[in-house]
Amino acid sequence: MKKGYIPKDQRKKILFLCDDIRLHSGIGTMAKEIVIKTAHHFNWVNLGGAIKHPEQGQIFDLSSHINPLIGITDSDVKVIPFNGYGNDKIIRQLIDQEKPDAILHFTDPRYWTWLYRMEKEIRTKIPMIFYTIWDDLPYPMYNRDFYRSDDMLLCISKQTKNLVENVLRDFPKEDWQIQYVPHGINEKQYFPIANDLEFEVFRDKFLEGKEYDFVAFWNNRNIRRKNPGDVVTAWKIFTDQLPKEQAERCLLVLHTDKVDDNGTDIPAVIETICDPKINKIKFTDGKCEEKHLNYYYNLSDVQFMMTDNEGWGLSLTEGLMAGNMIIAPVQGGMQDQMRFEDENGDWIDFTTEFPTNSNGLYKKHGEWAIPMFGKTRSLKGSPPTPYIYSTQVDIEDAGLALLSCYNLGREEIQRRGLKGREWLQSEEARMTSSGMGQNFIDNINILFEKWVPIEKFTIEKVGEGHTTYNPNSIQFTPEFKQKVKKVLA
Repeated sequence: MKKGYIPKDQRKKILFLCDDIRLHSGIGTMAKEIVIKTAHHFNWVNLGGAIKHPEQGQIFDLSSHINPLIGITDSDVKVIPFNGYGNDKIIRQLIDQEKPDAILHFTDPRYWTWLYRMEKEIRTKIPMIFYTIWDDLPYPMYNRDFYRSDDMLLCISKQTKNLVENVLRDFPKEDWQIQYVPHGINEKQYFPIANDLEFEVFRDKFLEGKEYDFVAFWNNRNIRRKNPGDVVTAWKIFTDQLPKEQAERCLLVLHTDKVDDNGTDIPAVIETICDPKINKIKFTDGKCEEKHLNYYYNLSDVQFMMTDNEGWGLSLTEGLMAGNMIIAPVQGGMQDQMRFEDENGDWIDFTTEFPTNSNGLYKKHGEWAIPMFGKTRSLKGSPPTPYIYSTQVDIEDAGLALLSCYNLGREEIQRRGLKGREWLQSEEARMTSSGMGQNFIDNINILFEKWVPIEKFTIEKVGEGHTTYNPNSIQFTPEFKQKVKKVLA
C-alpha cells in the first residue's frame, strides 16, 4: 500500500481554488501535480478557473484517471469548471454541498478579492491555506491583509518566505503557519532520454536532419516581462562572437507564440537584427504533448531565460530535470534552483539584512547554473500592486553567458546538467513532484492538528496592523559604495 495512504471515507477533503488542473498554465500544471501526489491522502474538489471557461456548469470526476497514476483504487478528485475566478455564492454552495475540511488557494490573490472579504465567515468553519508566489522586493506591504486572512501560508521560494515573514512581522505567527514549499517537477515526465528510436525520429524531423553542436531552449510565454526581444538579441551577440562555421552549428529554439499583443512580434525582431545564415533560430510547432516537450528539452543543452520578474521559473526546473544546464537572472525562486552557498557552504536563506542575492553577495552556486546578475533596477507598479523592483539583465552579459556555456563543450554541459537533475531529487532540494506533495501533506496535517476556528466576531484596536517599521531600505552593493567614494573624493 502507498505510504501515507488513507481510505477514501477517512480522508480530509480540500477545496482547491486555482486554475483548472487540466490546463497547461504554470498554475494548472503545478496544481495538478499537487493533487496527483496527495490524492492517496486527501480528497480534492477543484474549482477550476479559466477565462471564458467553455465547460462551466459541468462536473468532471477524474478519479478513474488518477487511480492508476498513483496505484490506488479509491481516489476522489473532482473538477468544477468556472468562468473567471468564482464568487461568494459558489463558495457558500460548495462549502454546504461538499463539506470540505479546508480551502487551499493558489494564484494571485487580487483575482480572488471576494474570497478575502468573506474570510472571517469561512474561518469560523474551516481553515484557509494560501500557496503564495511573490517575485521581488520591496516587501509588498499591500499584500498584508491577504496574508493575515489565511491560517497557513506556504511559500514558493526562500525569498518569498522572507517577504511574507517581514510583511507580517507586526503580527507574530506560529512557526507552522509560514512554510517553504518549492515547486516540484515530475521526474518520470521530464528525464534524460537514451537510445529511444521515437525520440531520434522526432529530433531528426524537427532539426531537418541537421546536426548542431549547441542548442539553447527558451520555453516561455511571449509577454513583455519575459523579454523575448532581449533573448533574440543576446543570441545574436553570442553567435556573432564565433567563427561563421561554428555559429552555423548553434541553434536557439523558441517554444512560444510567435506574436502576442502582450509581448512582441518575435519574427519581426529576428528579421530585423539577425542574419539567418549565422544566427540560427527556430520555433517549435506550437502546443505539444508532454512527451514531446521532454523531447525538446532533450535535444537542447541549456535552458535560457532573461525575465524581469519571476516567482519561480518552471521551465528552468523542467529543463534541469531533463538534464539541461540553466542560464538565468538571479531573482526569486530561480536563486533557489541555482543553490547559492553562504561562507559555510550551506544553501543560503534570506533575512531582513539579506533579502536577496540579486546583488551577488554570494557567488558560489551549483555547477549546473550560470547566473546573470542584474545591471539596472527600476521600481514598477500598478494600482493593485503599486511597487515591485524590476531588475534587468544586460544583453551583452547574457550573450557572454551563452558563450561561456558553449565553451564548456557538450560532454561537460551534459555532466553538469545531470548533476542538476540529481540535486533536484535530493532530500535537501525536494524539487520533485513527490517531494512537493509530501511537503503539502506534512504541513497541512500540522495545520489540521493545531487549527482552532476563529471567533465569529472579533474586536481589533484602532490602528492595529499599521506598522511604523520600514523594511524596504535599498540594498547597495560594495561596488556601488566604492563608486560613491570615488565621486565624492
